[in-house]
Amino acid sequence: MAMKLIVAIIHSDDADQLSSALRQGGFSSTKISSTGGFLREGNATFLMGTEEEAVASILAIVKENCHTRTQFVNPLSPVMEPGELYMPNPVEVQVGGAVIFVLDIERFVRF
Repeated sequence: MAMKLIVAIIHSDDADQLSSALRQGGFSSTKISSTGGFLREGNATFLMGTEEEAVASILAIVKENCHTRTQFVNPLSPVMEPGELYMPNPVEVQVGGAVIFVLDIERFVRF
């Protein structure tokens, strides 16, 4: 039986919904809070060990529950001389969605 490790990094706003959907689908997962990316916002990293046959089902659940959204952010101010005024215009960026890694597992043990 071939085993896989799925590592899904998602926006923290989607974490509770994804966790519930995975449970309803009969899949167990471990959720780790993480931070990263361009905006240094909260993420959630889900770890799931599963049989190879279940990978497509898990990916479908992640796709259904993790959505991209548009957000406006103020860019970081550049290095400026004293007395200069910097008025940044908000920039529109896409956040959310999911980044997923599917890895082969050499050995899977459950106690």
